[in-house]
Amino acid sequence: MLKVAGYQVETWESGVAFLKNIKDVEEGAVLLDVRMPDMDGLEVQAEIAAHGALLPVVILTGHGDVNLAVRAMKAGAVDFIEKPVEKEQLIGALERALEKLEGRAEAARLTEQAEVRLAALTAREREVLDGLAKGFPNKTIAYDLGISPRTVEVYRANVMTKLDVRSFSEALRIAFAAGLG
Repeated sequence: MLKVAGYQVETWESGVAFLKNIKDVEEGAVLLDVRMPDMDGLEVQAEIAAHGALLPVVILTGHGDVNLAVRAMKAGAVDFIEKPVEKEQLIGALERALEKLEGRAEAARLTEQAEVRLAALTAREREVLDGLAKGFPNKTIAYDLGISPRTVEVYRANVMTKLDVRSFSEALRIAFAAGLG
């Protein structure tokens, strides 16, 4: 059904077989059944997360209950679908999973761009920006760094110039995207 709908589909004989090859799996959504050979779908979902793979998961089952659904969703499943499943319902769940994947890719792209921009800063300028991103006033940053508040103002002005931003909030968005603060 998914191939006919235009999706590229790769199947595995079991969750264990999938996990053995997880490093070579193409980026995409993972559709798991609760009842599978060797490991159940929730165990495979947990192992995907343990491997650090950023693959969104949709759980499918013919034997669902509220407890299973709650466990799957708490573990990060995008959706929990009971069989028999309608084509639109399954495709909708997979689309949401793929959107989540695209959102992660966009966040990674923004982080990378922010880090490139922050690379233009000196170590001291970056320390000042980090303090500002944490919400510290100039006096606190100055005390923490062993410099004067006026020097903090100079570094802050340099940060604004080097990041090519017009407002402090733009500088903060860059800092937050790079994980400062």
